[in-house]
Amino acid sequence: MRLYNSILKLLFVPLCFILQSCGGEDQENKNDSRTPITNIPKVSIPNFNPDSAYNYIQEQLNFGFRTPGSIGQKKCADWMQQKLKTFCDTVYRQSTQVKGGDGKMLPCINLIGSINPKATKRILLLTHWDSRSWADEDDSAQTKPILAADDAASGVGVLIELARQVHTLKIGADIGIDILFTDVEDYGKTEWGEDSYCLGTQYWAHNPHVAGYTAEFGVLLDMVGAKGATFPLEMLSSQYAPDVQRNVYQAAQRAGFSSYFPFVQGGGITDDHKYVNEIIKIPTIDIINLVPNSQEPFKPHWHTHDDNMNVIDRATLKAVGQTLLQIIYETSPQQNNPA
Repeated sequence: MRLYNSILKLLFVPLCFILQSCGGEDQENKNDSRTPITNIPKVSIPNFNPDSAYNYIQEQLNFGFRTPGSIGQKKCADWMQQKLKTFCDTVYRQSTQVKGGDGKMLPCINLIGSINPKATKRILLLTHWDSRSWADEDDSAQTKPILAADDAASGVGVLIELARQVHTLKIGADIGIDILFTDVEDYGKTEWGEDSYCLGTQYWAHNPHVAGYTAEFGVLLDMVGAKGATFPLEMLSSQYAPDVQRNVYQAAQRAGFSSYFPFVQGGGITDDHKYVNEIIKIPTIDIINLVPNSQEPFKPHWHTHDDNMNVIDRATLKAVGQTLLQIIYETSPQQNNPA
């Protein structure tokens, strides 16, 4: 997947420092993620359907491996494009080639579904959709690709169901949502360097679907479907977008899913959000399943053939999807305009 940055150095960093709180007691209370936000508007929020998201994950796996250049890549891209057309106002498709860390030119398909495309205030939601070409963490068949139910398909399933819900209960006309499915994220290896990962996102950040594109904030989903998942505070998110991270995690509390979104420190991950923050300068956080306080940060199915539908849990999908709907509808200034 990507590099894991200096976990042992991060475990003992105080939470107030992570969230850039470094004054006296008043300043600490102001920045601490656990301090409640007041004056949150009371809004109608649709009910995220985890069964629907689960089925969208299964449909992706029905295409088989979604590796660069595979039949599954093309068929799944066409399917995702059709789903976005059903629930979004405008859909963009970027078909290009990117250079892998091994020097190979790889077909890359990014898809963007825009809701309320004319709105200038925008929210970016993204996830990668490709599956890994190697099972390098498995005990056998390491050279064969994996199905990647959690590490790819789960994020797509959540975001398609989110788009379906927003299509049903409209957000305010002054808010727009862009759903970005990035390709060729997981064609990377440590020995090739951290920039061998996230190739589709790097391409999009340099070549956005709309010239001059920007957003108020972004949220990346990565491995958001497994049983027993926890999403601690990812370190790069805390550095690049502490306010976004605080707001999203407090939204999770209000939605009733604080057990999935604990205010504990995770490590720093070289993931798609790194390039969104650094290249296109959109403050973006990573919601990623990590094991806090561990030298083995990822769950056992990571980068193995066990990453299949058996690891997917509807309760986890519900926690992530409902939290995103919470933050979206609370952000919308003209809540629930009619279609």
